[in-house]
Amino acid sequence: MAANVYEGMFILDSNRYGRDPETVSNQIPAMVEKLGGEMLVSRLWEERRLAYPIKGQRKGTYWLTYFRLGSEQLEGLRRQCQITDDILRVLFLKVDPRIVDALVAHAKSAPVVVSTSDSESAPHDDEVEDTAPVVDAVEGEVDEDDA
Repeated sequence: MAANVYEGMFILDSNRYGRDPETVSNQIPAMVEKLGGEMLVSRLWEERRLAYPIKGQRKGTYWLTYFRLGSEQLEGLRRQCQITDDILRVLFLKVDPRIVDALVAHAKSAPVVVSTSDSESAPHDDEVEDTAPVVDAVEGEVDEDDA
């Protein structure tokens, strides 16, 4: 079966990411490549206060990825994410092949947003330049073709 392109939004443990950002963030491409996938983009999106505590954490580091992976391997990736302590939540979305190039180009060029206040629940309009959706502590997959 042909590989699909997926958008992956990972919420990482901010404390662990703050202590060793390179090691924590490099786990994601390593997991995808171990399953035979290809990482297209892997980058920091933003750090923000979570709507509710997840695994005892009140703050999360959002990590955006685009990767190519066979649909039969996606469940293995999801399982790896569940058992990795550095990852609090993950959401995978299958990307329509017609818009892959545009999304990847946008992800490579979009600015990173860092919240400056713990009481801030959402970024202000002047802090966010891109219009990509923010995933807030959601787990699952939207994949019409494989459903």
